[in-house]
Amino acid sequence: MSTKTDLRADRIMKALLRAGDISVQELVEQVGISAPSIRRDLARLEKKGLVLRTHGGATLVESLLYEPFRHDTSFQARELRSADAKRRIGLAASELIGETETIGLTAGTTTTQIGRSLRHRRGISVITNALNIGMELCNQPAIKTMITGGTLAWAWTFALAGQPALNFLRDVYLDKAFIGVTGFDLERGITTLESEEAAVSLAMLRNAKRVIVVADSKKIGNVSPALICPITAIHVLVTDTDIPQEIHDELVARGIEVILA
Repeated sequence: MSTKTDLRADRIMKALLRAGDISVQELVEQVGISAPSIRRDLARLEKKGLVLRTHGGATLVESLLYEPFRHDTSFQARELRSADAKRRIGLAASELIGETETIGLTAGTTTTQIGRSLRHRRGISVITNALNIGMELCNQPAIKTMITGGTLAWAWTFALAGQPALNFLRDVYLDKAFIGVTGFDLERGITTLESEEAAVSLAMLRNAKRVIVVADSKKIGNVSPALICPITAIHVLVTDTDIPQEIHDELVARGIEVILA
């Protein structure tokens, strides 16, 4: 595939990642090429398993799920909660990742969106404790994907935890760690629901040059039971535009970059 075609494919994928599904005409307007060229590019992306062509447009390929999760309403609820914001946050976070970098992705619905946003990229190494993120990337040979190993410590989760996961993360170094959370509070720090999950996140961020938290604005001000780290340990927060202005300004004053998606 030519560099010019690669650039077009990248723009098409970003448009789809923002919208979820899109028409050929919308792609013509956004990418600036003819409808026949768009259709040829979509056909190439479909062969790579990245998109599904529809009548008059295209949609993203649905993530791979084991059958039991298709009928678990609690899992579906987590996937759908703030879905648009998570998709935008995932795309914005993915644009922080350079070619040849090694990154870490903790388990979570927002970090899953980062993984999904990387499927058309190349030259990136991904380390994750999330089985579903591994599934998202397993058919993309241009991305090196490593899964930590560990124990599924609680029901209805894709997150691996425990000593095997911690041992794996102790021996790797990351350019960037992307941390999903359930709580983000200026005083109490970043938190999650399970202590085992918090330990994995902490192990990942300790060996990263740059620590990036991805969290929709509904998590701002929340405090969950398990502490991952204080706010001072992070470099960047990627969130949506509904973050309270006073929180935004306080984070910037503390030297934390805030990216609004």
